Amino acid sequence: MIELGISTFGETTPLETTGQAVAHDQRIRDMIEEIELADKVGLDVYAIGEHHREDFAVSAPEIIMAAGAVNTKNIKLSSAVTVLSSNDPVRVYQNFATVDALSNGRSEIMVGRGSFIESFPLFGYDLNDYEELFDEKLDMLLHIKENEYINWQGKHTQSVDNKPVYPRAVQEDFPIWVATGGNAQSSIRAAHRGLPVAYAIIGGNPLAFKSRIDLYRKYGREAGYSEDKLKVAAHSWGFIAEDTEEAIDKYFYPTKCLVDNISKDRPHWRELTFEQYLGSVGPDGAMIVGSPEVVAEKIINMVENLGLDRFLLHLPVGSMPHEDTMKAIELYGTKVAPIVRDYFANKNK
Repeated sequence: MIELGISTFGETTPLETTGQAVAHDQRIRDMIEEIELADKVGLDVYAIGEHHREDFAVSAPEIIMAAGAVNTKNIKLSSAVTVLSSNDPVRVYQNFATVDALSNGRSEIMVGRGSFIESFPLFGYDLNDYEELFDEKLDMLLHIKENEYINWQGKHTQSVDNKPVYPRAVQEDFPIWVATGGNAQSSIRAAHRGLPVAYAIIGGNPLAFKSRIDLYRKYGREAGYSEDKLKVAAHSWGFIAEDTEEAIDKYFYPTKCLVDNISKDRPHWRELTFEQYLGSVGPDGAMIVGSPEVVAEKIINMVENLGLDRFLLHLPVGSMPHEDTMKAIELYGTKVAPIVRDYFANKNK
């Protein structure tokens, strides 16, 4: 059965209504309400990203997840992502195992290299070691997952001689996902380790990711892993309102704010025009914006054509009034999710 959820970075760009950015502390408190509502309306996953920039409120996803665990019952709580390259794998495991205890087995780790580089100088890491850091730390994290007492010889990490790591996760097979923007080598490396993979689909035609997913599953099967190990998720930017025109209208300003902010630091990004935006929210674009029926149809198309096990709607992109985000979550859980689930339930009969 397809899992449906939300990813978010706790964005703090200026609101269209006031011209002022939401304070980090307020955005974090709002996120707890959003997690609780997502659980109440029956969504499967809530995933939170790690950043170290002014336009995102969250630098420690596991703390938000821990707070969200207390008053929820069913929803899985994940990072999206934990920037493993600039983290200590021992602390990452301990922190997420603690969330697993608080949630009684609903925590996950989604690791990635991170699409921003601010954490590297902040924590004293060399960008020249970008690839090696991630690979070594992921292997160390997997070693910790499998072994209560760890023996590890590190190059970029610490060496550990037969020391225990506590607490242990509640889940026997503690989920660790790998996130990627679609890099072929990232897909292959995840497949060789038998780890589930999540693709960030934020531009172009989503169906272009089919070749990457096929590559991942091919290498995973060749490495001897069963299909149930080779799970695939995708996350796409999106928004839901009662009707499509309202959704498209409300979503443009916050999306433009975020894209324009990022374009200041990245030469290959450009400020977002309205024409480009309309292409992205159109039938073949990567953004999933509209009424519940339009959003459900687009999710079904993506899930079916890419063979997804999980879909995460990134909600919101840029700052939107909290009440608009809450309404979108309600529509997602009460109207979109039933359409999508019924479609695949009937198809698989």
